[in-house]
Amino acid sequence: MNKLTLNKLLISNAGLGPLMLRVPVGIILAAHGAQKLFGWFGGYGLEGTGQWMASIGLAPGFLMALLAGSAEFFGGIALIFGFATRPAAALTAFTMVVAIFSVHIGNGLFMSNNGYEFALSLLAATVALTIQGGGALSIDNKLSALLNTK
Repeated sequence: MNKLTLNKLLISNAGLGPLMLRVPVGIILAAHGAQKLFGWFGGYGLEGTGQWMASIGLAPGFLMALLAGSAEFFGGIALIFGFATRPAAALTAFTMVVAIFSVHIGNGLFMSNNGYEFALSLLAATVALTIQGGGALSIDNKLSALLNTK
C-alpha cells in the first residue's frame, strides 16, 4: 500500500464527532464480542455461541462464532482508540448486516421481540465511522500526520 492510499485511509477532518460515536459503540461491540469469544458478561463463549449459530444455519458454527466475535471484539477495541477506524468500522458494519438478516429481521423492529433495532443502530454508527474516519482525536489522525511529515 503506497503512502497516498494509506494517508487517505487514515486521515479524517471530521473533528470530535467521531470520538463521540467511536467510544460508546466500540465499548458495546467489544463487550458483545467478549461474550462470544470468552463467555464474559454472561455470554456463552465460542462453544455455546458456535452451537447456537449452527442451529440457526450459520455453519460451521464454531468458525462463525469466532469470526463474529473477533470482528466485534477487536473491531470494538480498534474503534475505541481510533486505530484503523475505517476498516474496523466497515468490518463491524458487515457483521451487523449479517446479524440483522440472519437473526433479527423476522422479529420486526423492536428489541423487545428480538428485533433488529439495536443492530440497525450499530450499523448506522459504524457506516458513519467508515465514511468519516476516526476524527481529530484518533490514532489514525496521528499516524496520518506522521506520514505527511516524512
